[in-house]
Amino acid sequence: MLEIILIVFAMAVLIVLALASKQPNQFQVTRSASIAAPPASVFAQVNDLQNWEAWSPWAKLDPNAKNSFSGPQAGVGANMSWAGNNKVGEGSMTIVESRPYDLIRFRLDFLKPFKASSIAEFTFKADGGNTILVWSMSGKNNFIGKVMSLIMNCDKMVGGQWEQGLSAIKAIVEAGG
Repeated sequence: MLEIILIVFAMAVLIVLALASKQPNQFQVTRSASIAAPPASVFAQVNDLQNWEAWSPWAKLDPNAKNSFSGPQAGVGANMSWAGNNKVGEGSMTIVESRPYDLIRFRLDFLKPFKASSIAEFTFKADGGNTILVWSMSGKNNFIGKVMSLIMNCDKMVGGQWEQGLSAIKAIVEAGG
């Protein structure tokens, strides 16, 4: 009986490994929102990392998370580090490119619950009297990430939080914040 259990277990592991190896080497998550404000107003909410607490979906997941800031308050070199509960983890983000009213690019370094690095971007496009704000993240999908993608959908999980964040930015900016 033990032999049968071990054989079934080994086969299950091999199937999971085979399925994981077929997953993409890269991942990307993207969400967008139309905001009734000029790009400069929307850009200011994202480019100043100290504004993030007002709209970040992760600030609501752990109001007791510890955030620290270094470098300039806004623009290239601005850095925010966080340490929170198991819902927000621990890590840092640094603005590596900031083109006023057009693009902000971040390097994200996650430490907990697992180590990973990725690139996130916000783009701002004028559309009549509105701004189309696009939030995206991309990175390498290592083997652990490929296995995890078999049991959870990162796009749906993170995308839902981004939709909350974009809605919060929209509400703040459209209220004149």
